[in-house]
Amino acid sequence: MQFAATSLIGESFVGEGVNAAHVNVVIGRKGGPVETAWTTALATPRMGHAPFVAVVRPGVPALPFTLFVNKATMEGDAHVNLTFGAAQAGIAGGVAVAVADGIVPAKEARNTLCIAAVYVNPEANDEGEVFENNRRAVREAIGAAVEETPSIEDVLSLADAPSNPFFGGAG
Repeated sequence: MQFAATSLIGESFVGEGVNAAHVNVVIGRKGGPVETAWTTALATPRMGHAPFVAVVRPGVPALPFTLFVNKATMEGDAHVNLTFGAAQAGIAGGVAVAVADGIVPAKEARNTLCIAAVYVNPEANDEGEVFENNRRAVREAIGAAVEETPSIEDVLSLADAPSNPFFGGAG
């Protein structure tokens, strides 16, 4: 079976407070629907949202090629620097860790594309936390995508009491 023959989707939330990371990923093979979404997003930036290729160093893109899509409108120099700096470096590093850990087979990295939708709070203030939280979150999100977690049983067991860091819960 071919790795990521269809679109794989994953999510992770790591950390607390303003420096937490919330990352959604879509992974798929070149030549498929993820490539269409990847190239379309890259070619259609809009005010405050500029998708870009995540790099481990300038001139060295993460593999699989990863499109960083910011979920929060960039506001002010500090937020822009944390988004393009620490968060982007964390995403690139976390993608590389996913390959090093064998979640994404190294031999498939060039044939696979990843879209990472990343939330950086405009009030974030600790670049070390932003980096590490995004690094862990993208690695976890890729793992969830590949392992197809959570299970439907896990989701249904929480259906009556949903909650998130911005909402204490319905139950």
